[in-house]
Amino acid sequence: METPLSPLALCHRGFELYPDAPCVLGDGPPRSYRDVRARVERLAGALGELGVARGDHVALLAPNTASAFECYLAVPLSGAVLVPLNVRLSPEDLAWILDHVGARTLLFDPAVSDLAQAALASLSGVRAVRLGDSPGGRDGEPAAPPFGDASLEEAARAAEPLPFDPEVADERDVLSINYTSGTTARPKGVMQTHRNNFLNAVDMILALGLGRDDAHLHVAPLFHANGWGMIWATLAVGAANVMLPRVTPGEVAWRMRAHGVTTLAAAATVLVRLLEEPADLPKGPGVRVAVAGMAPPAEILRRVEVELGWEVRHLYGLTETTAFITYCEPSRELRTARDPAERAERLARQGVPLPLAGRVRVVRGDMQDVLPDGRELGEVVARGNVIMRGYFRDPEATAEAFRGGWFHTGDLAVRHPDGSIEIKDRRKDVIVSGGENISSLEVEA
Repeated sequence: METPLSPLALCHRGFELYPDAPCVLGDGPPRSYRDVRARVERLAGALGELGVARGDHVALLAPNTASAFECYLAVPLSGAVLVPLNVRLSPEDLAWILDHVGARTLLFDPAVSDLAQAALASLSGVRAVRLGDSPGGRDGEPAAPPFGDASLEEAARAAEPLPFDPEVADERDVLSINYTSGTTARPKGVMQTHRNNFLNAVDMILALGLGRDDAHLHVAPLFHANGWGMIWATLAVGAANVMLPRVTPGEVAWRMRAHGVTTLAAAATVLVRLLEEPADLPKGPGVRVAVAGMAPPAEILRRVEVELGWEVRHLYGLTETTAFITYCEPSRELRTARDPAERAERLARQGVPLPLAGRVRVVRGDMQDVLPDGRELGEVVARGNVIMRGYFRDPEATAEAFRGGWFHTGDLAVRHPDGSIEIKDRRKDVIVSGGENISSLEVEA
């Protein structure tokens, strides 16, 4: 009676149970769960009509739009592997990734048409497919020919819908290949499986306390570890998804007020912008914010809770861990801490393993655990349900990352007596001054 785990099953639950609930807001006409399901089925059918076969690698270059959101469902539904691309990369880097991953189809948003065209200038054999309709002319004048070989929206209108079947052949099949940048080498393609993404999404539901009445603002880019898993987490429980194509404090404030946003996920750098730039942000209880992407200074977390009144949920992970492996568990001690500064210091810890993530250790060079004294430094290693399958076409880097049977994060941390970990630095970022090791995180803080 077992069925393979896939985030498509989470989507299917939402589509079946909440057809009339709002699903996608903030980018064009509001779309219900019924609307999104119908569109996704047609988009998946259109991909087949455009020549995408099961197992093909389909790249996606787009900001956080409704169309991009639907592609995160339509591509795996079609049986293809999704390759999300960072819209901030150079054309040269994008071209390298497209060639390395062997993509033969690039879906792109018209807003990044110039970037897509520049990336494909040096490549051949990659079909460029626009998201959205072809632009019309003005004042009776014919429109300039748009870049691209086809329009996915136009193809979807003529395509036979592909029924939403949530079952996959093998939960260990690759769902997406997410390229993560390195400091000294080319990006590496992280192979995330259906199982990885299913379990991470459920962990996000638990960590944020997501429910049917929530409206989630997608601040974190969808191309960052598949939106940190929030695409599938929200759909599983019938929550609304508020899209944010461009991150500015004004846009965040307007969308939060217009759509009654209750949860958002953002890197600490974004929270700094929200704190420093004037904007009419909603304040007070009722908003939960997932913070990740770097080790946030305690002072930033304190200001978010004191100045904005939002409840902070601090998580930690990497693209290789399908987003997250630990979170600062909201214990009773943490919830009842009266001193905001003390609470923030506790919140700044990366915490304990998420329920479905697996095991997390802090180890010395000989793979023995450091003392749980909050002082001895070691590397964070992990193994379990959300660890990637490996790096695409890079067996040497995969073997190095998995040496000793554990995934090596490269992050240096201490373990506290309560079992929680606290990141102190990246192994390559330790500053040596006057013979003393200084954490770059301490400088940032």
